[in-house]
Amino acid sequence: MSRAKVFVTRQLPQDILDRLAQHCEIDVWDDFLPPPPDVIQQKIGDLDGILCLLTDQIDSTVIDNAPKLRVISNMAVGYDNIDVTYATEKGIPVGNTPGVLTETSADFAFALLMSVARRIPEAQQYVRDDQWKTWHPTVLSGQDIYGATLGVVGFGRIGQAVARRARGFNMNILVNTRSDNDIIDELGAERVELDELLQRSDYVSLHVPLTDATHHLISHNELKLMKSTAILINTARGGVVDSQALYDALTTNEILAAGLDVTDPEPISIDDPLLTLNNCVVVPHIASASVATRRKMAEMAVDNIIAGLMGGTLPTCVNPRVYK
Repeated sequence: MSRAKVFVTRQLPQDILDRLAQHCEIDVWDDFLPPPPDVIQQKIGDLDGILCLLTDQIDSTVIDNAPKLRVISNMAVGYDNIDVTYATEKGIPVGNTPGVLTETSADFAFALLMSVARRIPEAQQYVRDDQWKTWHPTVLSGQDIYGATLGVVGFGRIGQAVARRARGFNMNILVNTRSDNDIIDELGAERVELDELLQRSDYVSLHVPLTDATHHLISHNELKLMKSTAILINTARGGVVDSQALYDALTTNEILAAGLDVTDPEPISIDDPLLTLNNCVVVPHIASASVATRRKMAEMAVDNIIAGLMGGTLPTCVNPRVYK
């Protein structure tokens, strides 16, 4: 009997790939850039499983061309790159890698907040441009973090972890979430509607998934509600923020600054106007990028693939009703 076939859309640590190879025949995409859609379409017809990344679109067309497909494993928490509804209709379980990157991503969200607030990228460039001639009381003055008000939009694992870090800075915490959560009370936070959160916050940190409901959740009207001294941090998904509206707000002093780990589109074009602004820090989707976390994500993604190939329940399945 022939072995199951799995396509891995990016190079992973070799020992992790070796473990997967004990269970199936693997085909690993070695290029730095993701496989083009036509390559996935060519390969999918013969696959029993695919281990993919956020950069890989696994839509209904791909799934329709995969008669043998038994498992889709996404090496990410989010899965908006996969048509999960259609996969469920076809009886295909979809796995993700939640939990493991919570603390790492929260560390980064708070680091980005602090970096923008204290103008660290600007200060580094100031030194490299040989502008540091003396100490001056007004040069590169930033915003205080300690005692300020943080608005957390979305209060899942990462949003909660960011709020815990904010407690260490004696910040007032406002939370916008659809679900009841005892942790809000435990952290001494206040649950409010989005408009009120935007009006009252000195910092707004976004932690919602990208859905039809959250697409451009932050646009012109929302940015107008924010303080002129407020800072927006987005480590969620680029599409949650209307990029043009953000550019307008940053250039007309509606808000003070922004820090973006994610953009729309992604990667951001080098001629995007946001990259011309000193008050907008953009980094390349690295919130979960610690060595230990990325390794654990790869291990979890492989665990999901192996379970799916063996006919078991995926350890972290986003569509568990597929088993019913």
